[in-house]
Amino acid sequence: MEHSFNACIEESVKKYWNYDALTDYKGATLQYQDVARKIEKLHILFEEGGVQKGDKIALCGRNMSNWAVAFLATLTYGAVAVPILHEFTAEQVHNIVNHSEAKLLFIGDVIYTQIVPEEMPNLLGIIHITDYSLMISRSEKLNYAREHLNLLFGQKYPKYFRKEMVNYYKEQSPDELALINYTSGTTGFSKGVMIPYRAMWSNLYFASEALDKHLHPGDHTISILPMAHMYGMAFEFIKEFMTGCHIFYLSRIPSPAIVAQAFAEIKPIIIIAVPLVIEKIIKKRVLPKLDTPAMKILLKTPFVSQKVRDKIRDEVYKAFGGRLYEIIIGGAAFNQEIEQFLHFIGFPFTVGYGATECAPIISYNDWHDHVPGSCGKAVVNMEVKIDSKDPRRIPGEILTKGMNVMLGYFKNEEATAQALDADGWYHTGDLGVIDAKGNIFIKGRSKNMLLSANGQNIFPEEIEDALNSLPLVVESIVVQRDDKLVGLVFPDFEEAKAQRYSMEQIKKVMEQNRQTLNATQPAYCKLAAIEVHEEEFEKTPKKSIKRYLYK
Repeated sequence: MEHSFNACIEESVKKYWNYDALTDYKGATLQYQDVARKIEKLHILFEEGGVQKGDKIALCGRNMSNWAVAFLATLTYGAVAVPILHEFTAEQVHNIVNHSEAKLLFIGDVIYTQIVPEEMPNLLGIIHITDYSLMISRSEKLNYAREHLNLLFGQKYPKYFRKEMVNYYKEQSPDELALINYTSGTTGFSKGVMIPYRAMWSNLYFASEALDKHLHPGDHTISILPMAHMYGMAFEFIKEFMTGCHIFYLSRIPSPAIVAQAFAEIKPIIIIAVPLVIEKIIKKRVLPKLDTPAMKILLKTPFVSQKVRDKIRDEVYKAFGGRLYEIIIGGAAFNQEIEQFLHFIGFPFTVGYGATECAPIISYNDWHDHVPGSCGKAVVNMEVKIDSKDPRRIPGEILTKGMNVMLGYFKNEEATAQALDADGWYHTGDLGVIDAKGNIFIKGRSKNMLLSANGQNIFPEEIEDALNSLPLVVESIVVQRDDKLVGLVFPDFEEAKAQRYSMEQIKKVMEQNRQTLNATQPAYCKLAAIEVHEEEFEKTPKKSIKRYLYK
């Protein structure tokens, strides 16, 4: 496999020229040649518009074909991509655009109505992802280039555009910066993970080793996770695009019913998902059918059991489209009951582990080798060790090093020094043990990150920060129950007493606080409820709240 990541993009565009590449579900399809033509036009726009190699280009919008094309165009031009989750608030988008020093911003239709261009004074222009129209331009050159794009393209390729003409920028060194992926949107918490080309290439190499026997040109796959998230980008987009697959984008946030319908129609070969998507489909579409007295008796009968298991497995298989090689689950802890159920019926699923800082893969096993409760073994080009006196029995921090590891955090040396030690080990902040065969078992997160139903990272400290500044709040913790967020609050009882508030009135203030807070948060960070705690939260000697005591 070619060692240059951009050379791999060029090769796949040429090799699969006449294949279907990207489809917006229920919408238009682009072939690989259409993708190449659009990339070429964007390169002309960048060049004529004054974007230099090494400049940053931000992308913020829902998953769609044109997002994927703009991302590929950015890298193959020699610019640095800055993917931004479309669910971030306008203020968070402003922060990231400014912090990353982006020159251009590709923006989706929903978030466009919320952003304030004046808050991002260093942008040359803002481009609508859906049709690449210029929404804002602060450059005559960019205006001219966009207005005359077809003319400029015709001058560059007077006859017609053929695959032999595709010639992309190749990264100059494995450590060259490919993209900056922000783990969060709030200035005080912003950490822009600097991902080098070697990490992009190494993740692609891993996926090829793991899946090439099962994924073939022309196979259908579905993209559900946000492409701005490394997990979705690496394994629902990049690997499939490089293999000649046909990727379908569910561009709106899909409900379980729509996801199930898409599985039935598209019949994907592999599914990449966060646990909640799988758990919901199993709970809504499979388990109710098993909840009959006859089925319960059959499941307990040893001789019938295997036949019954096969029958149930076929049902589950159908729920996911019926052509599946495997489901790869990652991003959060998998519900033990559902995992045991899938293992019991022999369903092809596996659980991987990763981090944005590793672009993202750290460990994985093929489903045939999956050990229930584990998240696989260290992948190719990566090492894993547990920082513990007895790594097999006593949980310690999971450390990893290798080609997938980031360069550091953009403009944040302090955070980089905390995450990467002198020997190049990345400190994940997760706790785990490792068995004799190298299988990793995660025992908890020393980081407090939560994960939404759609695979978004939630940093409770950020929400708490905002909540703590609202009326009558002394301190708070945000916890996750099922897929809802709940704020636990210790109120200022002295102030409440001075105001002669009853407990009922304190609760009314908290409900008002909840609404005020939610108005400032992206959808996946909104609180479903606030509960009043009548005693102060227990603290460590360093005065941090002992989170693990509260659920």
